[in-house]
Amino acid sequence: MEKILKVENASFSYDKQNKVLKDISFEVERGEYIAIIGHNGSGKSTLAKLLNGLLVADSGEVTVANFSAKDKKSLFEVRKRVGVVFQNPDNQLVASIVEDDVAFGPENLGIERKEIGERIDFALKAVGMEEFRKVSPTRLSGGQKQRIAIAGVLALKPEILVLDESTAMLDPQGRKEVLEVVEKLNEEEKVTVIAITHYMEEAVRADRILVINHGEIVMSGTPKEVFARAEELREIGLELPPVCQIVSGLIKKGLQIEKEILTEEELLEALCELLQKN
Repeated sequence: MEKILKVENASFSYDKQNKVLKDISFEVERGEYIAIIGHNGSGKSTLAKLLNGLLVADSGEVTVANFSAKDKKSLFEVRKRVGVVFQNPDNQLVASIVEDDVAFGPENLGIERKEIGERIDFALKAVGMEEFRKVSPTRLSGGQKQRIAIAGVLALKPEILVLDESTAMLDPQGRKEVLEVVEKLNEEEKVTVIAITHYMEEAVRADRILVINHGEIVMSGTPKEVFARAEELREIGLELPPVCQIVSGLIKKGLQIEKEILTEEELLEALCELLQKN
């Protein structure tokens, strides 16, 4: 598989004394869905900003499709390929009409009007917001606003979508809407996704999880591999996903159920099988 993103021994500090990130190294394959988890202050959001050149590593290297984020000449190519959606959708919406907001990025790239129209169509369809094209963003719910923020990034046709705690300010329904859009983009459009989150139930949807603690990657693996290390996660201030906690409780009550269940769908299926057996 093609490596679309490489982070090699990247370190960063805001005050040149206390390192926020310490020799971070990992690679991401094209089309992969990565979740990055860690407690508050672990360096997750700083890492997100390194990935598209909003911040530049003090040492080490970040390369996107072989373009270095350190090289000012390559910065345009890096940012064209890596789109970042931040936590607060209100901070990302700049226009009074949805379609103008989605068009903002492509217009700044000098893209022709006809293609901008095509990109607006594509982006709004991708996030399921076509019917809101002429609506003011102020009339939208939090989840809808975040979907428009994602559409604005998609209109730039990025190869990598970075979500920096993008569901943190949303209610459960809004979070569900955004996650469904992201999973669809990953599966159908083959967009590479890097989701930075503190919601463990979101991380279980990823192909691979990176765990950051005090600026270092301390764990990496599939969701089943990572969440099997429950004690280690608790030692660094992280809990298991709610479904894992429910499964643990059921096992303690004597139910014969598989330990490695991670999602609500898997749990429901397992409980149905138990009922059929009994």
